[in-house]
Amino acid sequence: MSRVCELTGKKAMVGNNVSHAMNKTKRKFDANLIKKRFYIPSEDKWVTLKVSASALKTINKIGIDAMLKEAKAKGFYK
Repeated sequence: MSRVCELTGKKAMVGNNVSHAMNKTKRKFDANLIKKRFYIPSEDKWVTLKVSASALKTINKIGIDAMLKEAKAKGFYK
């Protein structure tokens, strides 16, 4: 499974390693992902999601139900 946030769609970015001599080599910036279990009271079940740290902060702020509704509208969550 790819390293993509299931709620926000965040994934790896590509950039450069830059040495002191300004030599550039390609590198990958992975998303800060966490595998976490959430209880969804509206469906009365537990769900395991791979979410980014920023999505986790948003869940703490607006709640899991609102976040799932937003992710479904954007097409990230089924």
